[in-house]
Amino acid sequence: MTTPLAYQEHLPAVPGWLNKGDNAWQLTAATLVGLQSMPGLVILYASIVKKKWAVNSAFMALYAFAAVLLCWVLVCYRMAFGEKLFPFWGKGAPALGQKFLTKRAIVTETIHRFDNGTVESPAEEPFYPMASLVYFQFTFAAITLILLAGSVLGRMNIKAWMAFVPLWLIFSYTVGAFSLWGGGFLYQWGVIDYSGGYVIHLSSGIAGLTAAYWVGPRLKSDRERFPPNNVLLMLAGAGLLWMGWSGFNGGAPYAANLASSIAVLNTNICAATSLLVWTTLDVIFFGKPSVIGAVQGMMTGLVCITPGAGLVQSWAAIVMGISSGSIPWVSMMILHKKSTLLQKVDDTLGVFHTHAVAGLLGGLLTGLFAEPALCRLLLPVSNSRGAFYGGDGGMQFVKQIVAAMFVIGWNLVSTTIILLFIQLFIPLRMSDEQLEIGDDAVHGEEAYALWGDGERFDPTRHGSLHTSNSAVSPYVNGARGVTINL
Repeated sequence: MTTPLAYQEHLPAVPGWLNKGDNAWQLTAATLVGLQSMPGLVILYASIVKKKWAVNSAFMALYAFAAVLLCWVLVCYRMAFGEKLFPFWGKGAPALGQKFLTKRAIVTETIHRFDNGTVESPAEEPFYPMASLVYFQFTFAAITLILLAGSVLGRMNIKAWMAFVPLWLIFSYTVGAFSLWGGGFLYQWGVIDYSGGYVIHLSSGIAGLTAAYWVGPRLKSDRERFPPNNVLLMLAGAGLLWMGWSGFNGGAPYAANLASSIAVLNTNICAATSLLVWTTLDVIFFGKPSVIGAVQGMMTGLVCITPGAGLVQSWAAIVMGISSGSIPWVSMMILHKKSTLLQKVDDTLGVFHTHAVAGLLGGLLTGLFAEPALCRLLLPVSNSRGAFYGGDGGMQFVKQIVAAMFVIGWNLVSTTIILLFIQLFIPLRMSDEQLEIGDDAVHGEEAYALWGDGERFDPTRHGSLHTSNSAVSPYVNGARGVTINL
């Protein structure tokens, strides 16, 4: 029987190197990671903030998602995964031409050599086109900026944010990505960052804290009381984030292989364990379980497992979940309140604790628990292993510490320089008048077409609406009669 055209090799659309299973999984994984941001974090941010900031918070995430994609294909992909310009940075160039996008994917600089110059591991060449790899890596870059935004919600000037996104992507994110993933000096040294514990989470947490310092705090009233406007919708966003993490860590091996299956299982084990530990601590110390606390615990578990998801055994994923559900809880609930510095910096959603602390923790624990047999499936350096398994594992732990210091230092400096540059032209913080009003002042839009919560309707703020001639209701909390000019 003749093989259908779609399944024949050596056709223009089906070259001999193309593995349709790997390509299908990579595009699926990329879509899952994309859904974490849009709509996952868009929904989560819009719901977890005070009602007057719902639109602004969602828009910051939505804008970042779109802006990163355009910058990514114009110049940033090849700065992060192209030919070496410096030991920590690639040569920027467009990733738009069909000749580039239809050829077999390759991360050029990932070839690894022994000290004598002979090849230890060839460059990574997945069995699908460059277009799949470019899109997959875009979703990682986008979610990094959106996570960073969580530190400055509720007061950063939206115009300053619009300028910050491309600049930070170019001068901060691409450096970490090339150094650890794209064949840069930390990759060549053998540092392990399976799927972004350092590149994404440590960098977004440190950069977020730095940005929060330079932008300044929210209004005193917002800092003292900042209740979520929709807890159930917040859970929907958190659910998209959790389920999307299967693509986040499952797609990191660049193939639908053994490591991807281990990574997906470990990801869910660690997240569930961390959520339960965080909730247990809330019950012990505060007397009741918190839904917001459970979401924080889920997040820290997902972040912690990311640096080693496909490289540790599942019992280690439980240990990492216990650690990520307790250590970031202590840093957020106890140390934060005792630290003068952290009290001065208004990190709106605690991104420093949920991402920087959890990401650093995951990177260090990976240096302890990376299993030699699993490392052989993926890593370019022979005999890679965590300290728990003896041999050169102790040196691996040292490498993880040094890499973390580089990521922290680079993000502190680069984020500071970028924001001080933007401040020369655009105020970083909204005016006090805008901060008092919120979305309506910043965007001319509000999240909900509802009135109540003890507020009186002000017709002067809405030119398209006017009060009717009906009698004024004696009930302060009731909606007043409104007609709409069509």
